[in-house]
Amino acid sequence: MLPRLYEMNKIKPKLFLIHFAGGSCYSFSFPKRLSSHFEVTSLELPGRGRRVKESLITDFNTGAQDIFNQINASVSNDFFLVYGHSMGALLALAVTDLLEKSGKQSAGMIVSGTPGPRAAAMKTTRYLLGADDFFQEVKKLGGLPEEIFDEPDLLSFYLPILRADFEIAEKNDLSGHTGVKCPVLAIMGSEEETVGEIENWKNFTSNHFEHRVLSGDHFFINNNSDRIADLIVEFYDRIKKNELIK
Repeated sequence: MLPRLYEMNKIKPKLFLIHFAGGSCYSFSFPKRLSSHFEVTSLELPGRGRRVKESLITDFNTGAQDIFNQINASVSNDFFLVYGHSMGALLALAVTDLLEKSGKQSAGMIVSGTPGPRAAAMKTTRYLLGADDFFQEVKKLGGLPEEIFDEPDLLSFYLPILRADFEIAEKNDLSGHTGVKCPVLAIMGSEEETVGEIENWKNFTSNHFEHRVLSGDHFFINNNSDRIADLIVEFYDRIKKNELIK
């Protein structure tokens, strides 16, 4: 059951957003649409955005601990949800698990842009590619304006950030994070290569699982921001009514 104040709609639940590889706290376009329903906080790893003067990290567990520390400092037993896209989705799983183990139970987790943790044999090492090949891989995913690839100064700025984040994502260590206790909503783009594996996420929750597929590629979030916002609100509303809680 939810805390009584939340049932009475006197306090907005907190929604924490975790960015994709190469992203920052400015990466999502739907926080304003969600602000009437949630207290939205866009988090970010060191080395970009508001934290550009800090050193980049390349270790998954260090990244998860960094995000955990940010959320942990913002919640007590507050009602909150965690959302992550792509690399951010993998971090969301680890962070939500860490929060649960610390006694802070997430009401729900929303993940997008990845089918979740996969077999080690299926992992890639794109972060080790030479600059030209690496940027070709980045282009395939989309998400960066084409003009950036024609600007050497911008490329030199983004290259270390992207490499660091790809290393975090591709060397993810989720061996200690086998699942969460909260409901999970997974969303992917219809053109993503691994969209057929989206139900893999149901293996990482002991609670309710559901999924949605929206039109688009890996960065379908850019063209479906309103729909994603609606899905998050609908997901929350059903949690609030205890319709999804096992």
